[in-house]
Amino acid sequence: MTHFSLQGRPFVTLNNLLKIEGLVQSGGMAKKVITDGLVKVDGEVELRKRCKIVVGQQVEYNGLVVEVVD
Repeated sequence: MTHFSLQGRPFVTLNNLLKIEGLVQSGGMAKKVITDGLVKVDGEVELRKRCKIVVGQQVEYNGLVVEVVD
């Protein structure tokens, strides 16, 4: 598990989190894997590309888990 800091921001969008953390190579790829149902937020499949991810949530893709911290 890795941690992603919001650095004072209220949220990060799901597609941007995948891209920033290097889980995907591009924004287009992030949108595709989300649309294909390959990304989970807090254990549930998330299909909204711009879903707001906040402190305490966990994002899982391709066996990797990212926890969002403050």
